[in-house]
Amino acid sequence: MEREEILKHVKKVTAIILNIDEDECTEDKDFTADLGAESIQSVELMAGFNAEFEIDLDEEGALECQTVGMAVDYIAPYVQG
Repeated sequence: MEREEILKHVKKVTAIILNIDEDECTEDKDFTADLGAESIQSVELMAGFNAEFEIDLDEEGALECQTVGMAVDYIAPYVQG
């Protein structure tokens, strides 16, 4: 899966979980500071990414992703090979 496709899916999941517009989910946006995610929503985001991509992310590593772009980069190896 190409990076742009991963980004599209990450933006979709983020918008649904955080109840925001997908256009707000640019790669440089911090989930907490910029997009308003609370700690419980971080876990919900990880679960949403797992479901969306049909993968099983490492919880500790996934929760360290602070921005949309970091999440895309973290998910990429799970879906590219």
